[in-house]
Amino acid sequence: MNLLLDTDIGSDVDDALALALIVGSPELTLDGVTTVYGDTALRARLVRRYLRLAGADSDITIAAGAVEARSGRKVWWTGHEGALFDDLESERVDTDAVSFLVNAVAAAPGEIDVLAIGPLTNIADALDADPSFAKNVRRLVIMGADFRTDRVAEHNIKCDVDAARRVFSSGIDIYVGGLDLTLKILIDAADVAQIADAGPFGDVLAREIDVWWKFNNEDGNNPHDPILALYIAKPELFTTTRTTVEFDDEGTATETDDPDGNVYIIDTLSPAAVKAELVKRIVNASFANQNA
Repeated sequence: MNLLLDTDIGSDVDDALALALIVGSPELTLDGVTTVYGDTALRARLVRRYLRLAGADSDITIAAGAVEARSGRKVWWTGHEGALFDDLESERVDTDAVSFLVNAVAAAPGEIDVLAIGPLTNIADALDADPSFAKNVRRLVIMGADFRTDRVAEHNIKCDVDAARRVFSSGIDIYVGGLDLTLKILIDAADVAQIADAGPFGDVLAREIDVWWKFNNEDGNNPHDPILALYIAKPELFTTTRTTVEFDDEGTATETDDPDGNVYIIDTLSPAAVKAELVKRIVNASFANQNA
């Protein structure tokens, strides 16, 4: 499966874990990465460094995208991105993420999935830049929203509600996993020990996890973003329900079951199987390309 990743990597550690899962999944071919929200050039350099540590950067395009959200919301927990490295300025990155997204899917219509694991600003901009973007994408897979009974406005959606509304109302085929799915799975110290022992990339990921745990004063984290990457690689671990989805001004979701809806809400009947597969693939990321 050919894949483009759109990410706000460098804040919560789960974007880095999603990148690792993609690298560690033989079913997935990463055709490019775009970054969104905040210092997107720094985020792009961080992607390049992670991929080089995994031996997987080769000719992958990494393009910096929208710095500001359409809704004007300020970037959350900024200033620490890439703090484990002191020389990220040396990493090569590209510009104009929106043009890259539009051109990549236009060159292979119906063949490329887009995985969006940050605010949806770049995706909304791509839809505005090229009306054919919606039909050229095979499907858009999103980590975002919350479909629990006692739901909240989830981070990726509330950071740019305007963009989320544009994307979800576009008619594009959307597969979305929200907090109702991702909060079922927890990475703990035993999982991190496996990741830490898995080569240079694994060691860095474990240190990034430690930063996140200290920030939250916790000893575990929900791997939100990599769960959606795993859905693309191994969909048989998941279920879907077809709906339409709308958002209020705060970013809280309302879904309506609809046999003709463009939004498929993802869930799983086996959180344990999802976690086991997720950790295995993240560990594999540090070894999969070392001898290639």
